[in-house]
Amino acid sequence: MSTSLSDILTAIKNAVTGVNAIAQNYLVVQGASSLAAISTTTLVKSSGGRVAVISVTVAGSVAGSVYDSNSVSNLTNKIYVIPNSVGLVTINLPTNYGIVVAPGTSQVLTISYS
Repeated sequence: MSTSLSDILTAIKNAVTGVNAIAQNYLVVQGASSLAAISTTTLVKSSGGRVAVISVTVAGSVAGSVYDSNSVSNLTNKIYVIPNSVGLVTINLPTNYGIVVAPGTSQVLTISYS
């Protein structure tokens, strides 16, 4: 039984499609985009997504917050409290409406999201 060229090409195409899906899923979890130097309440994403990692680059004097919201004027659905200490924080939480980050007093952050 011999394998046709068409069968071989289909198998290769399926393998490439599978690898691409794995890569896309990795980016969704790890954050495909980032926004740096956030020091005021900021709408990061206006639709559902995922907060991956936050880097606190300047600690500030008060903890900040992450909200599942599509507006900086709607800060009712807090999903995470950002510590006021320098370092990386893995959050890995999905959002339904959007992502709003509200740094604490004098806090500066970088966020990775998708």
